[in-house]
Amino acid sequence: MSNQDVKIKITEAGPYLVSGHVPLYEKIIVPKGREYEFENGRELPQAEAYALCRCGHSKNAPFCDGSHETCGFVGKETASRDRFHERAELLEGPGIDLMDDNRCAYARFCHRKHGNVWELTEDSINAENIKEAIKAASDCPAGRLVAREKNGNLIEPSYGPEIDIIQDPQQGVSSGIFIKGNIPVVAADGFCYETRNRAMLCRCGGSRNHPYCDASHIPIKFIAEP
Repeated sequence: MSNQDVKIKITEAGPYLVSGHVPLYEKIIVPKGREYEFENGRELPQAEAYALCRCGHSKNAPFCDGSHETCGFVGKETASRDRFHERAELLEGPGIDLMDDNRCAYARFCHRKHGNVWELTEDSINAENIKEAIKAASDCPAGRLVAREKNGNLIEPSYGPEIDIIQDPQQGVSSGIFIKGNIPVVAADGFCYETRNRAMLCRCGGSRNHPYCDASHIPIKFIAEP
């Protein structure tokens, strides 16, 4: 299967259609002191193509079971179609810069032992703070944060195409769909969103920034039914 076959197609008022045999995993956000990491969750079936629930009502999560047809789900795509560089603000630090487009999924990986990514960037006066700022930015599953070297080079982790279904037991909720490795996302009208190494898609149905997660799963206390 070539990379050209890998994509996520958004259907109008329906699921995400994934093609190209993209590996599918469940990951759990786990606090480790003042930091966070992912641990493996349950094993999920693998397939060349599959449909992931977008409405939040499936009884077979993360897969679509047709509930969108009866729950009144609309799921209108409202996210900006501008590119990351056009949306993001730049925070310049002495040793590292940070690009921030404010698409927050509240996964909290931007918090490190000695401060958050913004504090670490502003205080990037030594190798340790630079390293921690890069780690905090690169671990953000929403792709909101990207560390930038002073010469302008962007720093990204090395990912192949993969989809992670995120659970957040600390918040008592099911989180979004973490897509990795530059998987194309095609809108219901055929528009192809900017391909990103990291992005988080909504699966609770409540985002005001469809198709992307805006952390609405937390206030609505979304729990996916497996």
